[in-house]
Amino acid sequence: MRDTVLDRQGPPLPRERGPISAAVIDRLATRSPVPALPTVDADPYGDDLHLALYVCYELHYRGFAGVDPRSEWDPELLGLRRELEDRFLGALRADAFRHTTVADALGDLLVEPLNGSGVSHFLRDQGELWQLREYATLRSLYHLKEADPHAWVLPRLWGRAKAGMAAVEFDEYGGGRAERVHARLFAALMTDLGLDTAYGRHVDAAPAPMLAVVNLMSLFGLHRALRGCLVGHFATVEITSSPGSARLAAAMRRTGAGRAAEFFYTEHVEADAVHEQVVRREVVGGLLEEEPHLEADIAFGVDATVHLEDRLAAHLLGAWQDERSSLNVVGR
Repeated sequence: MRDTVLDRQGPPLPRERGPISAAVIDRLATRSPVPALPTVDADPYGDDLHLALYVCYELHYRGFAGVDPRSEWDPELLGLRRELEDRFLGALRADAFRHTTVADALGDLLVEPLNGSGVSHFLRDQGELWQLREYATLRSLYHLKEADPHAWVLPRLWGRAKAGMAAVEFDEYGGGRAERVHARLFAALMTDLGLDTAYGRHVDAAPAPMLAVVNLMSLFGLHRALRGCLVGHFATVEITSSPGSARLAAAMRRTGAGRAAEFFYTEHVEADAVHEQVVRREVVGGLLEEEPHLEADIAFGVDATVHLEDRLAAHLLGAWQDERSSLNVVGR
């Protein structure tokens, strides 16, 4: 991953996509008061709401170039963020709810679609290099901070759940070796594909379904009350990663994307197969043992993750099957 002074100062603020994101960006750029906004009517899955949320959340990661670091705790932005979170979370509870038990929620994750209709299936079987580049462009919003949203839950767990979570996170951060940090491995993948690896470089290219996927992790990670949901999200990622990574490694190999591009996914095939067992037995099992009342939250975390990943898959496959770009127009 490129490490320059500019990167350490944070990426530039993205372009606004509507009145809500414009107000957030203007607040950070000029310290203008946040106007009264009709957030109750905002599309809970739309570009404007999710860019606004993304910008608010990034203040807790690396921030933005030229933006006062103290903006992380700006009361006006925190108030607006709460309204947007309520709108997003309310929609997810209405649209994504499927399971009430962890056993049922996790069991459904193991059922592969019979027709192999997912994004990783498409990329493995017929994806072209330009589509792999688009996929990596969008996933960079997550993979360049891969373990960070999940790390927020560590102070909110104890016992087996904390120990198991810390063990998996240790692997995500390279087992103590900087060159093995998974975010750095993804940057190497991007280099093979000829993409800019700067943190936050591709936000403008990301459509709302991708922003929503990334925002979900931050939403769950930043709220102690949603710690069960975060564990459900974490379990979903780890349980589904190994077979999907095998298909993506095959896609990289078939298209000649490069050794680093293929390695990122082959690394996840083996690592996440092990992580799945730790997450199931220690993280989820440990949390249920300590706080059985969080079972419905864990199941909801699984359901919300699947719901948003399905929305993203529909966007990607709809575009690619029509031979058009899946990237946001202003980000090209």
